Amino acid sequence: MANQKYIIGNWKMNGSLNSKGLVSEIDDFCRSKLGDKVAVGICPPFPLIGLVNEWSWESPINIGAQDCHFKESGAHTGDVSAVLLKEIGAKIVIIGHSERRSNHGETSQLVCDKAKAALLAGLKPVICVGETDEERKSGNAIKVVLNQIEQSCPAENANIIVAYEPVWAIGTGNVASPQDILEMHNEIRAKLIEIYGHDGKKIQILYGGSVNAKNAEEILQTQNVDGALVGGASLKAPDFIAIIDAAINVSN
Repeated sequence: MANQKYIIGNWKMNGSLNSKGLVSEIDDFCRSKLGDKVAVGICPPFPLIGLVNEWSWESPINIGAQDCHFKESGAHTGDVSAVLLKEIGAKIVIIGHSERRSNHGETSQLVCDKAKAALLAGLKPVICVGETDEERKSGNAIKVVLNQIEQSCPAENANIIVAYEPVWAIGTGNVASPQDILEMHNEIRAKLIEIYGHDGKKIQILYGGSVNAKNAEEILQTQNVDGALVGGASLKAPDFIAIIDAAINVSN
């Protein structure tokens, strides 16, 4: 299974030109404490990617984006290509977040096309999957998530990260139970092995959905949880550092 834990901060539509202090605190911690067993990523809004990359120059932090278009260039007003993201210093890109799927009508096929574009540009896609509260209550959570994986992940390239984020847990303070996380991540691992063979064992599976400094260590100790996709807590340096530190503790 994947050994290295990966903690990724998704700033969503937050952050500003005044976020240098936040980045510097996280950067200082990562330079002194990170080691080889934990990787860290920060995904700010598009206009800040280049700046955050400058603020953390030659840092172990991987800078990323929250979305990309599936085309390299063209008449796509308001969109950003994976090629350009790579040029300005991005290394990872979040794709198919539930807020993109619901607010922008993104289908799993579109997510797959974006993931392919990211891979072609040299970025590692963080492909998000997750069920709604209604889908979980109806007993279809596993079926929904596995269908999303099958349709969203490019079958020809295993150089991806999968992030399981139950929609009902994102930004709500509700967190899936340890047993629910274990069950879903084990099912996801089995599906990835089905798709990619032995390489499916190496793909990192992150958990996301109200991850914070208090619950991170318990979540990260769960089998087949290879890290966390962190929302609100990634905007507060002490909280995000505590989550990174929890990953370090679990990995030692």
